[in-house]
Amino acid sequence: MMSQTKWNTKRFIITVISLIAAIILVFFLSLNLGIIKIPPLEVLQAFIGKTSPQSANILFNFRLPRMVIAILIGMGMAIAGSILQSVSRNALADPGIIGINAGAGFAVILYIFFFQGSFGTDTASVYFMPFSALLGALLAAGLIYVIAWKDGVSPVRLVLVGIGINSAFGALIIIFQLMMDPRDFTQATIWITGSIWSASWDYVFAVLPWICLFVPLALYKSHKLNLLQLGENAAAGLGVSIERERGILLFISVALAGACVSVGGGISFLGLIAPHLARRIIGPRHQTLLPVAALIGAFLLLTADMIGKNLMAPTEIPVGLVVSCLGAPYFIYLLIKD
Repeated sequence: MMSQTKWNTKRFIITVISLIAAIILVFFLSLNLGIIKIPPLEVLQAFIGKTSPQSANILFNFRLPRMVIAILIGMGMAIAGSILQSVSRNALADPGIIGINAGAGFAVILYIFFFQGSFGTDTASVYFMPFSALLGALLAAGLIYVIAWKDGVSPVRLVLVGIGINSAFGALIIIFQLMMDPRDFTQATIWITGSIWSASWDYVFAVLPWICLFVPLALYKSHKLNLLQLGENAAAGLGVSIERERGILLFISVALAGACVSVGGGISFLGLIAPHLARRIIGPRHQTLLPVAALIGAFLLLTADMIGKNLMAPTEIPVGLVVSCLGAPYFIYLLIKD
């Protein structure tokens, strides 16, 4: 038993180090690649102030905040998906699939339509959008829970109701988009598909507090997630307040998803793929599953963004479409498998 525990710990450490190394590698590759390519040595020199003003401007004001945003969103979406899958005991649960992302996106579109007037140009609105996204995500989650409830919430009903809620919010988003200024309509369309092309340090500072608050809280609650996985009767027998803990964990998941949607748009499937890959690599214990899933999510989104901005350069493919190209086949595979 002790040797197995040591092996699990060793495997966790090796996995974390490998993922961090992969993220660092992709990070520097992405800083180097783009319409204007910057040699790796010049990228390194930029961090000690020995580069041209043009290269420094490109790296520090355009590429670097975009990379940081990709890492933060990847971590947040992966943790949100992990919690949803565990609380609902549904392997197909993902904020993008069951409508939480769409609810958050709808709230952001409403805010922009009624109060902003121009898509993402006001600095104050960048910091307020995560709060509006949280309200929309909570509304979507509440509707899903109420409609799916029938002597409890079964995994199948959760996904089916979530898909319906997703479609309903998607239709509402389109209706309000059609009433927007043409320029805002185009930008909103790209944003809804999942895009971090316009990321700036304001977006980083807007989402960073949410990640710094709710990711550690999710890790702190990982033991409760393990107990909830045993089933309601077993968890209650071990002294867990089922509804209280479930409500707290769902709020953490919804808050993370809403904050990520507010700056990155509707990036679907990331919260589905990352937890599954983490579970295959490290096992179902949430103390190790959540950190590994967060690193996998960061790596996947960082890689997807690098592919999206370079594959058809100078035209950029929204990162959400790249993730969907990877996630949709995996979702179909899970449906067939189950």
